[in-house]
Amino acid sequence: MRVPLTGAYAAAEAMRQINPDVVAAYPITPQSPIMELFAKFVSDGKVDTELITVESEHSAMSACVGSAAAGARTMTASSSQGIALMFEILQIAAGLRLPILMEVATRALSSPLNIHCDHSDVMSVRDSGWIQIFCENAQEVYENTLLGLKLAEEIKLPAMIIQDGFITSHSVEGVNIFDDEIVKDFVGEYKPSYSLLDIDYPITVGAFALPDYYFEIKRKQEEGMRETKKKYLEVGDKLKKITNNSYPYFESYKLKDAKYVIVAAGSTAGTIKEVVDKIREKGEKVGLLKIKLFRPFPAKEIKETLEDKKIAVLDRSLSFGTFPPIYSEIKKLIPDVQSYVYGLGGRDVFSSDIKKVFDDLKNKEVSDEIRFLGLRE
Repeated sequence: MRVPLTGAYAAAEAMRQINPDVVAAYPITPQSPIMELFAKFVSDGKVDTELITVESEHSAMSACVGSAAAGARTMTASSSQGIALMFEILQIAAGLRLPILMEVATRALSSPLNIHCDHSDVMSVRDSGWIQIFCENAQEVYENTLLGLKLAEEIKLPAMIIQDGFITSHSVEGVNIFDDEIVKDFVGEYKPSYSLLDIDYPITVGAFALPDYYFEIKRKQEEGMRETKKKYLEVGDKLKKITNNSYPYFESYKLKDAKYVIVAAGSTAGTIKEVVDKIREKGEKVGLLKIKLFRPFPAKEIKETLEDKKIAVLDRSLSFGTFPPIYSEIKKLIPDVQSYVYGLGGRDVFSSDIKKVFDDLKNKEVSDEIRFLGLRE
């Protein structure tokens, strides 16, 4: 069934169909509509979820850790300063191998205060041990929520489903929604490996680890993250049987014969595709590599795809004092890559901006400088 939904509603609708055991959240713009809609589903009796409204995002993630450790299928949502406030507990959720799913509507970090979209919030926690999946539009938000939950529970790591704040979360577009029973069958019944409530098999969660064990525990956590790459494709193949869509690590848009390529993540990919199509009408070979799975990062596969091409990487965040996040990942693989930073604090990016990037690739030498797209000089 195809219906008009915002990205926020698409996330909430997927959550309704999943019917998690526990959702703990605290409102923050632009995530708030996700939890407002889901709270209505709870009050209307459309889900059996225990909705915990807490006093802060730190408490929200703490409640999620407690419920997930007890064996409950657990979800939440947040943005910006909320994710920053969660930082301490994000590490704990990942270290305890708890498959919590968090919907994220991206928003700039303060200061100065800004409620609009950029990727500084999710990039600030990219090394926290959470799986990170970026979405271009509401359809991807809906489908990646289903994929992300299944992936998190099979690999036993928490996951973020990332959509652009306001641009995706508050924009209405057509979304194909699948029957409740089909979704229920896909996600299945959650069967945790252990539970704090299992009195026949008592366990300790969050034990103190001295130097003689801490290192090995972290090595196992890293192995789990690396195993996620393989499991991501397996879960994607299962979901494809429902959606008829593919779930690669990244989308290769007209890349096969492309000479000039932009790498980007999030809603801006839609604008880039439009520009690619228009430029190709003139016979010029340009393309897009759209990041979908960012953590774990599919380095080998991206390197093989981008070899022998002239590349620009668009980041919607800064990493102060060094290179921007996505650019840093690509530059490790292919040294001659041009960095662009765009859209901080919700600054619009236009087709003309994207065309300028392709023009620069054709006419300028690649350098190590960061170029700022759409910046007032």
